[in-house]
Amino acid sequence: MSIAPPIDLSPRLTSLDPAVFEVPTGREVEWRFAPLGAFSKFFQPDENAGFVAAESTSYVRNVDISELHSSWLPTDRPLAVARSSVQKAVVIDVPKDAEVLAPIVVKLRGSADTSYQHVEVNIGAFSTAVVVLQHDLESDICGAVVVNVGDGAKLTMLSIVEGNSKAVHISGWHTTTGRDATFIGCAVTLGGGFVRISPSVTYAAPGGSAELLGLFLADGDQYLEHRIFVEHEQPHCTSRVTYKGALAGPESHTVWVGDVLVRRGATGTDTYEMNRNLLLNDGPRADSVPNLELETGDIVGAGHASATGRFDDEQLFYLQSRGIPEAQARQLVVRGFFADVLSRLDNSIWRDSMMRKISIRLGFPEDQDSNDRA
Repeated sequence: MSIAPPIDLSPRLTSLDPAVFEVPTGREVEWRFAPLGAFSKFFQPDENAGFVAAESTSYVRNVDISELHSSWLPTDRPLAVARSSVQKAVVIDVPKDAEVLAPIVVKLRGSADTSYQHVEVNIGAFSTAVVVLQHDLESDICGAVVVNVGDGAKLTMLSIVEGNSKAVHISGWHTTTGRDATFIGCAVTLGGGFVRISPSVTYAAPGGSAELLGLFLADGDQYLEHRIFVEHEQPHCTSRVTYKGALAGPESHTVWVGDVLVRRGATGTDTYEMNRNLLLNDGPRADSVPNLELETGDIVGAGHASATGRFDDEQLFYLQSRGIPEAQARQLVVRGFFADVLSRLDNSIWRDSMMRKISIRLGFPEDQDSNDRA
């Protein structure tokens, strides 16, 4: 585990112009962990790149990028390259005062070996919805997911990244919450060879609540990076960040960076972030870097926690003493490790589906059959 010294979170360079951002060299704080050789294909525009599309269903449309009027600005060079080059966008619109009972499932797929992505999720005032974004990594993909949660609305968003174990994926989330709005965003990262996901949250009005959840499994030589930024600039807002990862394989590497900035006017803020990493065998590397910057002391609370460790031998001993074989006991411990993250999802069907995927990745496919029979 690596703990970095505090950094200044205040200056955040944003622009639609890729030239504003220097080509990463690895000496930058934002890129010091990343394997630049894998991500470098997104540092320059690719005129042959395709786009990411979804099946058009209720609330979901594929549109030309020129039809959008988003105020979102990229925060690094790959996202700026993608935004300036992408031709198509996927838009999910939920009107105000709507209660969408069934999850809105959006299957995202690239049209070429390399594709640019732009997805916008707009939840109208006082609406409630669950959105599931399924990222199919059959190709290399780079781009943004922009989320707007209206006043008094509630959105639960589940983002699932799985597919080709050699694929490269860069995704920048940006969520804006309105007055008294609630956002729960859960990132489940199971596939991809080199993945970098950057969720961020800002508050447009007082009373907003955001919960960022993450679950990731890395094995073989996978590199998975999650870089979170929460900016509190409005009073009486709440944020919670909980990310948990399990690592297996001598060359697997995960990075979690949690940045929280509380501005001077954000009085009454309540914020906490936590990262836990579980090493399943020898060799994996987990870097965990929490950062918290306060410009005001007039807050409810602020804190962070980070830990990386192995199995709890006492838990394993307890399970084995009850007649459970060691391999199965280890799988049960990992399932329990992730259970509190998945329990925050509003939809039990998708919660159970994610647990089955975890079980399969852990070599426990018979658990899927038992759940399906139930």
